[in-house]
Amino acid sequence: MAQEIKVPTLGESVTEATVGEWLKQPGDPVQRDEPIASLETDKVAVEVPSPIAGVMGELKVGVGDTVEVGTVIATVEEGSAGAAKPAAPKVESKDAPAPSPAPAPAQAKAASGDESIAMSPAVRRAVLEAGVDPTQIKGTGKDGRLTKEDVLAAAEAKKSGGAAQAAPAASASPAPAATGERREERVKMTRMRQTIAKRLKGAQENAALLTTFNDVDMSAVIETRNRYKDLFAKKHDIRLGFMGFFSKAACLALRDVPSVNAYIEGDEIVYHDYVDISVAVSAPNGLVVPVVRDVDQKGFAQIEKDIADFGARAKDGTLTMDDMKGGTFTISNGGVFGSLMSTPIINPPQSAVLGLHRIEDRPVVVDGEIVIRPMMYIALSYDHRLIDGREAVTALKIIKEAIEDPARMLIDL
Repeated sequence: MAQEIKVPTLGESVTEATVGEWLKQPGDPVQRDEPIASLETDKVAVEVPSPIAGVMGELKVGVGDTVEVGTVIATVEEGSAGAAKPAAPKVESKDAPAPSPAPAPAQAKAASGDESIAMSPAVRRAVLEAGVDPTQIKGTGKDGRLTKEDVLAAAEAKKSGGAAQAAPAASASPAPAATGERREERVKMTRMRQTIAKRLKGAQENAALLTTFNDVDMSAVIETRNRYKDLFAKKHDIRLGFMGFFSKAACLALRDVPSVNAYIEGDEIVYHDYVDISVAVSAPNGLVVPVVRDVDQKGFAQIEKDIADFGARAKDGTLTMDDMKGGTFTISNGGVFGSLMSTPIINPPQSAVLGLHRIEDRPVVVDGEIVIRPMMYIALSYDHRLIDGREAVTALKIIKEAIEDPARMLIDL
C-alpha cells in the first residue's frame, strides 16, 4: 500500500518551500523517520522524513519546484525495506539545466556499484568544477553526506600534491579535450538566496544606513585567552574564542546606548531590556543568522557553546526556524574569511550590526613609542533614522574599551 508523503508544516508564516534535493530515489529502501527529501525555505533547509518503512515510490515533483504545505511530493510503498524495486526515472524540474553530454567520472555512482551518492546541486557543481572523484571523499555532513567544503578541501589537497585520484574506467567515447571556448551557466537561485537578496536590498531602501569605524588592540584579549584557554576547555569542554568577548562587550554597549538595541515599528521605537544576538554564520546555501538568546545573562562558556552548536548545525543544514527568530543585534565576523574592513548591512528589523575583521600586526604609537600590536578594525553599521552618530560612536567606543581591558566586563564598567 502506498503512503503519500506531504510537505510538513514549515513554521510560523511559512507556507511554501523549494525542493532542494531528493535524498532517496524510486526503488531505494526507506526506514521509518529516515529523511527522503530536503526542502529549502526562506531561512533554513527542512528534511522530510518517511512515516513508514518500505520502498521509495513515485516522485511527484522535481528539484527546484516550489511546493506548498500539504502538497503530496512522493509516495512510499509500505513493506520490507530490503525488497527494493527497480529504480524509476528520476523526476527533474522543468527549470533545471539540461544534463551535460559528458558527465564527470563517478559523479553520480559510488565505486561499489549502483548506490547513488546524495549530493546537493551546489556540491554537484563543485565536484564538476574541481574535477574530483566524490567516491574518494569522506563526507562530513549529516549522515556522512558530502558538503561543498569537503569537495573544496579535496581539490586543494589534489593541487598541493595529495594522493592521486584513481583513474576513471575507460569509456567508449572519452570526453573531448578543452578547446578554450568560453561558457556560461544559468543556475536558478535557491529560495534562501532569493530571500537574502530581498532582505538586504530592503534594508538599503528602508533604512538610512551609515557605518562608523574604530580599531582595537587585541593584545589583552589574546593574552587572557592564551592564559586560560586550557583550563577553560578542561572545565567547560568548549574552546575559548573571541566571540564570547565581543558578545559580552556588546552587552555593555547596548545597555549604555539602548537605541542600538532597539528598532523602528511604524511611528514607534521598540526598546528591549534583554540582548538576543544574531550571529552570522556561513551555511552551504548562504549566510544565516541564528540567535543566541539572553546573552546578557549568560557566561562565556554558554555563549561559546551556543555559537559552536549553531555553526555545526548550519554546516549540516539542521538549523530550525525557531533558531532564526528574533534577535536584537547582530555580530558578523568577516575576519574568519580574511576581511580587513567592511561595511556590514543591518539585519531587519534590527537597527545595528557589529562587523569584526582579521587581526594583523600593525605599528601603533603607545606612550610616545612605535610598537607592534595585534590590531583589528571593527565597524558598526546602523540605522541613522533611530541612532545618532554620537550614539553609534559611543557604542563602538565602549566595545573597543572593553576588548582592550577585559576586566571591564567582569566588574560591569
